[in-house]
Amino acid sequence: MKFSILLLTSLLSLSAFGAREKVEGIVAIVNTEIVTESDVRSFARKVESETIIDDLLLLGAPHQSLKGNRKAQLDYLINEKLLESEIKRLNLSVTVERVEQELRDIAKKNGISRADLNNAIKAQGMNFSDYQDFVKGRIERQSLIEQEITSKIRVSDEEVLAEYTRIHADSGSGIYEYTVAHILFNPRKGGPQAAEERAKAVLKKLKDGQTFETLAEQNSEDPGFANGGLLGTFKAGEFSPEMENAVARLNPGETTEIVRSKGGLHILKLLSKRVVSDPRFDREKEKIRNQLFEKAFTKQLRNWIELKKEDSFIRINES
Repeated sequence: MKFSILLLTSLLSLSAFGAREKVEGIVAIVNTEIVTESDVRSFARKVESETIIDDLLLLGAPHQSLKGNRKAQLDYLINEKLLESEIKRLNLSVTVERVEQELRDIAKKNGISRADLNNAIKAQGMNFSDYQDFVKGRIERQSLIEQEITSKIRVSDEEVLAEYTRIHADSGSGIYEYTVAHILFNPRKGGPQAAEERAKAVLKKLKDGQTFETLAEQNSEDPGFANGGLLGTFKAGEFSPEMENAVARLNPGETTEIVRSKGGLHILKLLSKRVVSDPRFDREKEKIRNQLFEKAFTKQLRNWIELKKEDSFIRINES
């Protein structure tokens, strides 16, 4: 490989055979692929006319970043040649028949004939042969990307859940379901200060080792008292923020300090905490999964290209 690259470089440098003007037209060499000045000018025209540009090679950047930016345009073309080099190395080139099948599929998806597709491309000011080349390159790149990157990306349910929770953190939404028991101290019995004193006394007994269930049975002032002080099962957002914030930090089996709510003073015990099916999460999870996949894909594609650049022969004939 090094010998062929050196040979190519030497041949391009030979002025004795009248190659001087050709050498000056070469803007970059990527392995055995070249980018000429005419390639750059042609691509610049495509950018200005907003004709077909492969989003894959933008690496997450917007189309506008190419306009009037020769360096960005050259980077795009170098990346394109780098992928072409890998496609050849891995023997992923596609046949004319495969391209033709893809064109028929594109026409079918748009509800038009093959001839109509041809006319539609021409109506947009594009050469149909250029469009065929674009489709061919796109198929080959997708095959390469699938083999080298896409097949290795996994977005777990845990990652989707974490992102959903992050997105909705400010609204207090969640998809946790809590089962909670409490010991209630009613301020209407002797006033707020007396209720607090009773709560502190019970909290001390709890910390000294007495069971929550026994203390609830002996001390809770909840008129609807249930065995063990069971308060109920709630999805996040369905009970008071003060109580939810207190139990959200607990592991099952743990208890809180004294918590104040509109209903009085509480000592809470978290009996269980589990993820449940939330209607909004069910609606949004695939969208979130796709967003996380796209983010991971762009990052890994960028890293893959940088690694390939390190392993490749690349020379740019511009200062």
